[in-house]
Amino acid sequence: MKLTYRGISYDYNPPQAQVGEVVAAGQYRGSGVRFRKAQKQLSQQPSLDLKYRGVAYTTGAPEPILAPVVVEPVAASAIASVDDRLRSLVINHHRNVKQREQVMLSRVAVQVGLPSQYAYQYWNPIQGKINTAVAGTYSRSHVAFS
Repeated sequence: MKLTYRGISYDYNPPQAQVGEVVAAGQYRGSGVRFRKAQKQLSQQPSLDLKYRGVAYTTGAPEPILAPVVVEPVAASAIASVDDRLRSLVINHHRNVKQREQVMLSRVAVQVGLPSQYAYQYWNPIQGKINTAVAGTYSRSHVAFS
C-alpha cells in the first residue's frame, strides 16, 4: 500500500493475521460475532532508531522498568479532639468579640471628639461579655463591614 504523509511517500504493508477455525460465536448488539484462533503470532514491527525535531528515540524497544519511588511515611499529625476544637472556636470567638468592642469604642471616642488613644486605655475593662438577648445576632454577618 502506497501512502504519503507530509510529502513523503512510503510503502506500508500491515501484517495480515492468519486465522483458523471458529472457536466461539455469539451476538453483540444484534450483530453476529465469530471468534477465531490465530494460527501464528503476529510479528512485531521492527525497532527503528528515529529522530524527531532533533530528539532521538527508538521504536519497538521496551521501556525500561524504573525502580519504584519509596515515599517516606509522614508522621501522623496530632488530631485535636472535638472538645479541643470547640474550646479553640470559643476562645477565638471571645477574642473577636473583644476586638470588635475595642474598635467600636475607639470609633465612638473619635466621633465624640476624644483622641483614639484614650479608647485603647480601656482594653482591660472590655471583657467580651455579650448580652444573652442579642448573643445570637452579635457576631458579624457575612455582609457587615463594621
